[in-house]
Amino acid sequence: MTKITIIGSEKSGKTTLASKLGKKGNTADITMYDFSKNDRVLTTIDAVGYPTSIKPMVTAFNLSDIVLLCVPPEGLDAHTGECIIALDLLGYKHGIIVLTKADTSYPFALDELKEKIKKVTTGTSLENWEYISISTTSFEGMEELKEMIFDMGDVVAKEQEQLNDLPTRVVIDQSFNVTGIGCVVLGIVMQGTLNAKDKLVAFPTDKTIEVRSIQLHDVDAKSAPAGARVGLALKNVQSKDIERGFILSEKEDVTEDLTLKCKFSPFSKGFAIGDVPHIFVGLQSAPMRIEKIVKDGEEVERTTTDSECIVTLLGSKLLAYNESDRFIICNLDDKQRFAGYGYKA
Repeated sequence: MTKITIIGSEKSGKTTLASKLGKKGNTADITMYDFSKNDRVLTTIDAVGYPTSIKPMVTAFNLSDIVLLCVPPEGLDAHTGECIIALDLLGYKHGIIVLTKADTSYPFALDELKEKIKKVTTGTSLENWEYISISTTSFEGMEELKEMIFDMGDVVAKEQEQLNDLPTRVVIDQSFNVTGIGCVVLGIVMQGTLNAKDKLVAFPTDKTIEVRSIQLHDVDAKSAPAGARVGLALKNVQSKDIERGFILSEKEDVTEDLTLKCKFSPFSKGFAIGDVPHIFVGLQSAPMRIEKIVKDGEEVERTTTDSECIVTLLGSKLLAYNESDRFIICNLDDKQRFAGYGYKA
């Protein structure tokens, strides 16, 4: 199964492109499209709530393995730049830059746009991404794009095979009640192999649940490997007690407060003691107040972009995470909202 996210500015043609990659399914602040043919299964996520809110885009990133960044002939704008910064802060590995509406431009202009994007992405995680031009009227190039996606999906699948023996960890993005079954959740197996009858804890609560049954693409299964999108019927919990971002696993760190080793984007205005950035980890997020900033062993008043800072944050909402999770630090009031990233200190 290949899971992709399509992002870009409002007029980038991303939603039109998404509609050509699958059948429209669930719609909220993200919209999912499903495609299945032979042994090929593709889930496409369109972060329709972006750019009004960055939360849908962060959610989409964490539910997918590959990103398509859509850029129209008009070129890069502030929101496209924000997408690039966000992907770089996340260290996003796999993606394709799609030059949309190619039929409304000329080959030399598309080549010029491609060179501009290459300059902007030099030194970022997007530096070596592939490019493709797509028509949004005749959709010339769509079959080639699909092949690129599935080839990249094969690479991702091999990487995910190496995660099958790790402790099971499932991130939840939807929860609802089904008559006669009870609590049903949808999510992604981030690592490990999930089995029916497994007993796990729903973090950040301490509620122990049992996996009653598993479905893969609406088909009953006894187990699900890393990378699988799953539907789970759960015992010992009600749907109202499970929220987007909850993690099913055996062990997580859970806390309201954090101390992070942080690096900040050169495009960030930075933060001072007392500021309240928004912190994202996986599908969870919370506002947190900066209590202390340490740089090179000395307490300072503001964060800087030239070196790592140790930032102590105080919150009021429980977050679940493990040591490998990357925290994204945002200023929701800034024009460029993605400010930096950090790991647990």
